[in-house]
Amino acid sequence: MLNHDLLPNEKGPQDECGVFGVWAPDEEVAKLTYFGLFALQHRGTESAGIATSDGEQIMVYKDMGLVSQVFDESSLNTLTGHIAVGHNRYSTTGRSTWANAQPTLGKTANGTIALGHNGNLTNTAQLVRLLHELHPDQTFGELSHGNTTDTAVLTALLSGDPDHTLEATAMQILPKVRGAFCLAFMDEHTLYAARDPQGVRPLVLGRLDHGWVVASETAALDIVGASFVREVEPGELLAINESGIRSQRFAQTKRAGCVFEYVYLARPDTTIHGRSVNASRIDMGKALAREYPVDADLVIPTPDSGTPAAIGYSQQSGIPYGQGLVKNAYVGRTFIQPSQTIRQRGIRLKLNPLREVIRGKRLVVIDDSIVRGNTQRALVAMLREAGAAEVHVRISSPPITWPCFYGIDFASRAELIASGASVEQIRNMIGADSLGYLSKDGMIEASQQPESELCTACFTGEYPIELPSDDELGKDLLEQAGAKAPAACNPGPDSELDRLVNGRGGITHGALSTPKS
Repeated sequence: MLNHDLLPNEKGPQDECGVFGVWAPDEEVAKLTYFGLFALQHRGTESAGIATSDGEQIMVYKDMGLVSQVFDESSLNTLTGHIAVGHNRYSTTGRSTWANAQPTLGKTANGTIALGHNGNLTNTAQLVRLLHELHPDQTFGELSHGNTTDTAVLTALLSGDPDHTLEATAMQILPKVRGAFCLAFMDEHTLYAARDPQGVRPLVLGRLDHGWVVASETAALDIVGASFVREVEPGELLAINESGIRSQRFAQTKRAGCVFEYVYLARPDTTIHGRSVNASRIDMGKALAREYPVDADLVIPTPDSGTPAAIGYSQQSGIPYGQGLVKNAYVGRTFIQPSQTIRQRGIRLKLNPLREVIRGKRLVVIDDSIVRGNTQRALVAMLREAGAAEVHVRISSPPITWPCFYGIDFASRAELIASGASVEQIRNMIGADSLGYLSKDGMIEASQQPESELCTACFTGEYPIELPSDDELGKDLLEQAGAKAPAACNPGPDSELDRLVNGRGGITHGALSTPKS
């Protein structure tokens, strides 16, 4: 559950997306994918979708909402076959709309592609121009039906070549793609997986008794009973079908895995590049206790992702660990809008203090990060009101001072509290008795990864993948370019992308099918 989704309209670091793919004859692949996506729900909560193939046609069912809201027994029973690709979305490029839900579809030379993408491309504008150059006289699937995501552009590029197979086309296109991407895609006969050369986001391969699974995290393998085989290597394309597994390299590895996966994004029961996320967070808490000790009576986490670091802080400091806050995990998932009276209660919609635990205590409150600071300010005030004698805030990562362009939808730099304020100023703003951030070195050491193989851009501003100009970045890039944007935002018929995506027709909610090949 999102730690930072604690105040109305208070946006924190949002998990990007989760992908899951399975090739397994004689298995109920739609249900396997459903449970795989359920394990990856924390990576995307805006929409969910599953595509399946029976060898002749691909069926897709997707909608807005959580996995448990989108699918039921009857919808899963319509998704038959031996191959499946699933996706949970949190929007990065392209707004949160049904048209932008995944998997995306496209026609290939020999059938259909269904694709799910975790990450964010940094050269989307360049890829749009390439699409126009390669196929100037074509319309491009979901791009022509209002999809404004980088995923739709990539799907169009992979499906647009009438003279090559999907696998051959992927080997031509993927070397031209920049940014963070973990892909699970398929045609009627083969499941594919690909990962960017930097390996910014995790992607793993698992083995079933009679099949194969790819997933964003090892925790998703566990829930479907698949054994971990290995990571999909950065710069690798896998193809899985009745002939077995084929591996090809489309780029050399230049590893730069996201360190924030260890801090916050991934499930604690996931392993990334051989390192337990839970163990990393416990060690971050221990390092934090060494770097910023304090005399206190009780260590409490901001649930849930602050919990392992709080355990580590307690173990290192000798200060008892306790549960001082109870989180309502479900209130933020209702479609009922709270009244103004309830909304004014702010953080209490999500967290409630255990007064008998914290009254009169000197507290150490552990959280994973601070974005704007509004949540921490409300939290400190609530703890004081509940009777805390002192509130010392400790953060198990360095100050976030730069935005992410590789799949985490942080606030803009102007909205990041640490980009324009010192630690002492932030302490004063949130009303804490003291404030300490884990050092970058302490965070990296806890991950047990070489610093040269990590992306720390949100803390340092050093981006491992070159960024284009500001006008070719951003969540609304394709909306601004005129890809079926609302009339008030549409630049008109002279837009290059307008000329590109001038297709006809539309698609409907729920299940989509492709013609039998």
